Amino acid sequence: MEEIDFLENLIILVKIIAVFSAAIILGSWFSSEVKKSRQRKEPAYKPYLTPPGIIIIIIILLLPILSWFLKHL
Repeated sequence: MEEIDFLENLIILVKIIAVFSAAIILGSWFSSEVKKSRQRKEPAYKPYLTPPGIIIIIIILLLPILSWFLKHL
């Protein structure tokens, strides 16, 4: 039984690490786009029109919908 609990906890830990790693990579990518945009003296909204900005916007919009959906299953 302990071995099964250990493996389940290990799987959960790997999932958490994967999500945090993806968040760090996406945040770093977006940050570099913001820096490029500032150097070019572009408008403040411009980084949000780049691929990492669009991904972030989609995630922000989908989180409340996903949360509501999971509560009502």
